[in-house]
Amino acid sequence: MKKYRIGQIVPSSNVTMETEIPAIFKARETILPERFTFHSSRMRMKKVTKEELEAMDAMSLKCALELSDAHVDVMGYACLVAIMSMGRGYHCVSEVNLHQETIVNGFPTPIVTSAGALINGLNVLGAKTVSIVTPYMRPLTDMVVDYIEHQGFKVKESIALEIPDNLEVAAQNPLNLLDIYKQLDLTGVDVLVASACVQMPSLEAIDKIEQEIGIPVTSAAVCTTYEMMKKLGIEAKSTIGGSLLKGNY
Repeated sequence: MKKYRIGQIVPSSNVTMETEIPAIFKARETILPERFTFHSSRMRMKKVTKEELEAMDAMSLKCALELSDAHVDVMGYACLVAIMSMGRGYHCVSEVNLHQETIVNGFPTPIVTSAGALINGLNVLGAKTVSIVTPYMRPLTDMVVDYIEHQGFKVKESIALEIPDNLEVAAQNPLNLLDIYKQLDLTGVDVLVASACVQMPSLEAIDKIEQEIGIPVTSAAVCTTYEMMKKLGIEAKSTIGGSLLKGNY
């Protein structure tokens, strides 16, 4: 039985990534033999503004170094909007920079960013047109839409819940999404991103919404977990988390 260490680089006010990602891995443990432990390093951020996100992103390298000391098997950068607010395609730059820190520290570690993972997850699901739900203020949501479209997808509609305080984002009831998504016209949409944010909880709603609408439903956290499993070289499968984790991809 192989044991893997999952490392997460987490905004200091984020409390969702350390609940949703382990929940998906723990659900996987009920059907497959591998076992997982979870380890985090934090970078300061309280308000979701471009200025705070930029300052926080600069701290990510220190976090990568700390997690590298623990010899984690994969590392996830758990803030989608921090990456996307740094400019189009920035997840590629961030992944290289973080990986470089682990090389310098003598323990090269695969890196996943939630921004890159969402883009990859949409590709894996064969999406061309998507709609998204975010907790961000409208300008940041528009930035996320631009980032996703620059990666080759059409974003039909986006809902911005406009919650600036990051802890308030975490306090949202995921089951509210069962009503929120109904504001969207899903005609012609291939995939619904129920939460384009790793702080806004959505895991409990994903399978339920998917059953209701009959198209794949995913989130930044689900895509991040999928990508971590792929980087570990293990079967990307769990009992929760929608189509992406059904074991078909």
